[in-house]
Amino acid sequence: MYNVKHDGRHKARLVAGGHLTDVPSGSVYSGVVSLRSLRICIFLAELNGLQVHAADVGNAYLEAETKEKVYIIGGPGFGELEGHTLVIHKALYGLRSSGLRWHERLADTLRNMGFTPSKAGPDVWMRRNGNIYEYIATYVDNLAICLKDPTEDTTALQEKYGYKLKGVGPITYHLGSDYQRDPDGTFHTSAESYINKMVESYERTFGVTPKGFSSPLETNDHPELDSSEELGTGEITHFQSHIGCLQWCVTLGRFDIATAVMTMSRYGVSPRKGHLERTKRMIGYLRKFKSGSIRVQTGIPAYSYLRKSPEYDWMSSVYGDVSEEVPKEAPAPLGKTVCGC
Repeated sequence: MYNVKHDGRHKARLVAGGHLTDVPSGSVYSGVVSLRSLRICIFLAELNGLQVHAADVGNAYLEAETKEKVYIIGGPGFGELEGHTLVIHKALYGLRSSGLRWHERLADTLRNMGFTPSKAGPDVWMRRNGNIYEYIATYVDNLAICLKDPTEDTTALQEKYGYKLKGVGPITYHLGSDYQRDPDGTFHTSAESYINKMVESYERTFGVTPKGFSSPLETNDHPELDSSEELGTGEITHFQSHIGCLQWCVTLGRFDIATAVMTMSRYGVSPRKGHLERTKRMIGYLRKFKSGSIRVQTGIPAYSYLRKSPEYDWMSSVYGDVSEEVPKEAPAPLGKTVCGC
């Protein structure tokens, strides 16, 4: 089976024919952290002076044992075992429940290390360390580690629990995003590497570099009135590919193109030539402004220059005499105060 990773790498893997086994009755997927939760973890790490590292578990599924009853008949490659009935012990890639088995294995490990899943997001694992919480955000086998001393825990994962970790160290690239610091030390995340890959794909497809533009779409543009010729099958594929890539850029934080991408997404079934030209324009815009970033600033904003707003009595409500219901099992608030202004 061949795969193209988010960062453009090509990967080949021999997998089991899980489609030949019985369909499980329940969910068999490994949980993934949302990018929103990941950003909150990184913000809290910056706020409370934690280090942010990343790691990737190599051959993750093979770290778990399958509960499926699967066997094979050994072929010539098994030497003396050729013709024998061989029972599958590991959660091989391709088996239906391997994702869940891996998730259970990693969850047991994190619990042994003192972590518990967050009430707000089960794939954010948190642990109290003094007067703050530490976090590990899991996306299948990709770990974002926000700890006082990440080296201690990554060493434990490798030496005590036997995981094969790759890319261990301060976070620079994770789930399609780049992570860097400005000269003044401000931490920021961007989609620059992904945009570069998207531009390279554009150049391979069309043989030219996309022209730079200063806006995603023209002012007062009306794509719904486009009367240019309809695209052929191959060009429709290009248009749909552009929309998918641009949507992922929005997910990675390029909110400046969100409205334009949403507008063009409605034409995915039967786009016209003019619609394809518009997606090309958006790629050109990203190429010109590819360094756009989300910056993590933890200082309290100064609003003294703003006109003082009138005082309101917020204690009365059209809903009657009500109070906010606080979860009984919510963890104790720790760390520095977060300003919600």
